[in-house]
Amino acid sequence: MSQPTISFAARLRDLVSREIKIGELSRALVVVGPLVIAYFVLSEPALLNLGLIAISLLIPALKLRLPPRAVVLHYVVILATFATLLSAAPVKPLFVSLTALAAFLAVAMTRYGEGLRTLGNWVFIPAVYLACEVRAGVSAEEALRHAGVIIASSPIALALVCGVQFLDRRHGDTAPVAYGPAATQWFLPAAATAIAVFAAAALVEMLNLAQGQWVIWSAASVVVGDLSASTGKLKLRAIGALAGVPLGLLVGITLPPSRMGYSLAVLGATLTLIAFSRYAVGFGLRCFLIALAAAFVGGASGIAEERVANVLMGGAFGLIAVALTDALWRRLAQKADPAGDPGAR
Repeated sequence: MSQPTISFAARLRDLVSREIKIGELSRALVVVGPLVIAYFVLSEPALLNLGLIAISLLIPALKLRLPPRAVVLHYVVILATFATLLSAAPVKPLFVSLTALAAFLAVAMTRYGEGLRTLGNWVFIPAVYLACEVRAGVSAEEALRHAGVIIASSPIALALVCGVQFLDRRHGDTAPVAYGPAATQWFLPAAATAIAVFAAAALVEMLNLAQGQWVIWSAASVVVGDLSASTGKLKLRAIGALAGVPLGLLVGITLPPSRMGYSLAVLGATLTLIAFSRYAVGFGLRCFLIALAAAFVGGASGIAEERVANVLMGGAFGLIAVALTDALWRRLAQKADPAGDPGAR
């Protein structure tokens, strides 16, 4: 092998090692892969939703080094939150309020450790996504059946995640649980997230927006700190959506409908939640694969507009909520101590 070839191969390996988290990707494939295969064999859509539950359990388990009992508790909270939101769905004001409360609690957990934001997010995301997905475009009876299949088969997802944890511990890959320092300023981002999610969920319910979970989660996702940091997060999401969705549709147009292609695209989209070091790369590829999956089942019409518009709408709610809560906090601090420096608080 020539020297230039060796150099290129080395650079390629270095690029892959920087961009792709191989260890996390392999574990996610072990957890989600069997569920996608089961969906392909049995044609039961609920099995694909188990992939989201499984990855939602795996991400905090790996990042926070959660013990098995904490993973089980996480699993129970996801199902309880999902069941609560789904039950509240027929009463729109109740659904909106409970969704905002779930968003507040997801961030408020940082009061006990900043790392717990990850755990809170991965309760909120699957619960809201499934509550919206299960009832979209179907009768109440079909939504109840779908939810029942998800809940009844969800121990499979838990068992797969616990199995990966067991193998890691057996091979000595253990570390103490670390949630990080407690966040002293936890209330402001929790309140901003709740306000953003309340507004986004209210819009979704009033207008019956398709794929409303994208709007709701985008609103929560951009609340990551001050207005500058939140604006940066929205820019990354907008770039990912604007680049990934149209490209996915263009590729999908050239391919015939395929259940195998759909299954692989959904698998890939799920894996992007954990596989990439850079958020923009992972989110852009996820948008690409979601659009490609829609194309494989002939449902691509309008998805580009929906995905991009929902990301931007939800993000706008997040930015507005951050700005409002920050301005209100400064005003209250100024009234409490007119001679003080509210920016120091």
